[in-house]
Amino acid sequence: MRIQKLRENLEKDSHLNSIPHTPRVNGEIPDVSDATLDHEPLSERLTTYGLAELQIEGDGNCQFRALADQLFRSPDYHKHVRKEVVKQLKNFRKLYEGYVPMPYKNYLKQMKRSGEWGDHITLQAAADRFGAKICLVTSFRDTCYIEIVPKGQNPTRGSHVPTAEAYFMGFIS
Repeated sequence: MRIQKLRENLEKDSHLNSIPHTPRVNGEIPDVSDATLDHEPLSERLTTYGLAELQIEGDGNCQFRALADQLFRSPDYHKHVRKEVVKQLKNFRKLYEGYVPMPYKNYLKQMKRSGEWGDHITLQAAADRFGAKICLVTSFRDTCYIEIVPKGQNPTRGSHVPTAEAYFMGFIS
């Protein structure tokens, strides 16, 4: 029901249409004070579309916890999600390697470690691995809604995904 309401609202507000996700090499991570300032616009956007914020433990595993919450209805499965994402990155290196700003083996080793922050590359790998469309509601001024779809397929319920086909996450720029 929440997902349908969000889709209907997004269709009404053409300036909020999704943009395609284009992986790119990471820049710098935003300063904490900037992230705090950006929380208010994100909260307003979530409220506008009938979505609720769920606080996820900020231990460096937050992206994987958020994905686990959306995919399996429990952030406790974050280790499984990280393992599957790293497996995807390892098995399909050619899809992701060009977007990694360091030697690929080092990146894989880094992403295996609990507490290592996920990035746009791990989000794409998660979408690909789980056959899920990941919808980001962000605090970005220009693009507050980004869809990350599995490469080479329409987003459908994957065999590893027990619930709906679109998963929503919030992101503070």
